[in-house]
Amino acid sequence: MLAPSVLPAAAFIDPQGRNRAAVEAIFQRVAAQVLDYLAAAGSQGPLPEVKDIHFQGIPEQPTAIAPLLESLGDLMAQSMNPAHPGYMGHMDPLPATASIVGDWVAAALNNNMLSVEMSPALSRLEPLLLADLAQLFGLGEKSGGLLTSGGSLANLQALTVARNVKLDCLQKGLAGGPPPVIFASELAHTSIQKAAMGLGLGLEGAVLVPTNANAQMDVAGLEEKILGAIAQGQKPFAVVATAGTTVTGNIDPLPEIARIARRYDLWFHVDAAYGGAIALSPTHRHRLSGIEQADSVTFNPQKWLYVTKTCASVLFRDLGLLHSHFRVSAPYMNTETDWVNLGELSVQGTRHADVLKLWLTLQHLGKAGCAELIEASYALTDHFVAQVRQRPYLELASAPEMNLVCFRGCPPGRSPDQWNIWNADLQQHLLQQHQTFLSLPGFRGQRWLKAVLLNPFTTVAQVGELFLAIDQFAAGYRVDG
Repeated sequence: MLAPSVLPAAAFIDPQGRNRAAVEAIFQRVAAQVLDYLAAAGSQGPLPEVKDIHFQGIPEQPTAIAPLLESLGDLMAQSMNPAHPGYMGHMDPLPATASIVGDWVAAALNNNMLSVEMSPALSRLEPLLLADLAQLFGLGEKSGGLLTSGGSLANLQALTVARNVKLDCLQKGLAGGPPPVIFASELAHTSIQKAAMGLGLGLEGAVLVPTNANAQMDVAGLEEKILGAIAQGQKPFAVVATAGTTVTGNIDPLPEIARIARRYDLWFHVDAAYGGAIALSPTHRHRLSGIEQADSVTFNPQKWLYVTKTCASVLFRDLGLLHSHFRVSAPYMNTETDWVNLGELSVQGTRHADVLKLWLTLQHLGKAGCAELIEASYALTDHFVAQVRQRPYLELASAPEMNLVCFRGCPPGRSPDQWNIWNADLQQHLLQQHQTFLSLPGFRGQRWLKAVLLNPFTTVAQVGELFLAIDQFAAGYRVDG
């Protein structure tokens, strides 16, 4: 007989099944709670106010599960609600059903993707799936990649390999020599600057290139920056193009940037964290023309492929370079003849089994389902953009190239220095009165409204109601503001 214990009877699932009924009751209740929440997401706010977080510290004694599930419900009700069709503010999708299932099963398995020994099936599945993804971008027969916990880690991983390859510093590091620099658009994700900092280059090691009127990297400006860096005694080694900028959703001119990268012997990395999903759309994949020339690509299925967070990837044209210019073997792990311990190739050691939810989602949706979702987003974007252009008091920040629209109000009779306040007030009005959340990013020194048309349950009629609300706000603001 087991000794008396303060542990709850369902603290763990007995591997002999002796407490199965108790655990099953908990699982059924949680599953119902989650389903009730998601199935009613449209009747809740897209961004609810946080009223109260009941935190009383870690208790001395165990707590019964029933009040914990009530507290869980309170936290859910106060959480960001991307499943709401009016949630348009950021690149956060409602989760695909298969990815929820995959995340749940991965948690139950609790395998460590550090090594084949600790995740024997999934460590085989990940490289197979990532090689398939690399083929979507046309990276060639030697390509492949890794899953990472977010696009920032993917960018860091890619640029670390780029530094080691181009500067031959795997063994001795950056000892002496001219200061290395990378180049990226001024609208590139901030993770590029963080990567430069983490690589020992400092923030100034990421040279930001100006953009054109359509928020794309200026190619002539890139070449000027490269020549300027060389003239100052610096050592360029990589250029980062963005396929889907965070604020405006634009795509840098990939073929032209690829040519410049080759001309100056630079590693060519494409941050397609968001826009990479376009590769699954036969109608729109031409927008990524040039990405097939990349040495590495960041792509986040957690965005436009609706996989639960986190699920990001870094892909390499020549996966062998990841092995030869990054891998550090773990002597405490067994090795397999045909399969590598993925933690030896990654910035991360312990790795979550993200491949399970990604594999399930792609299998469940198929290429045709992914393409349908992407093309529906584009169709809704076209309608949204048409609504903006029909209104003289609204303007676009750029010509959208994805399902992201950055725009603002320029109300007549008000000076430009008052526009920021007007747009901020509009954002709050739409959130509080119309259950629509648009974010308010900064762009070129001003505040703009951003809509990401990602939710497949957002309709043309809803967009029409949104612009009617904007019209009514504009009319009232001119009179009363």
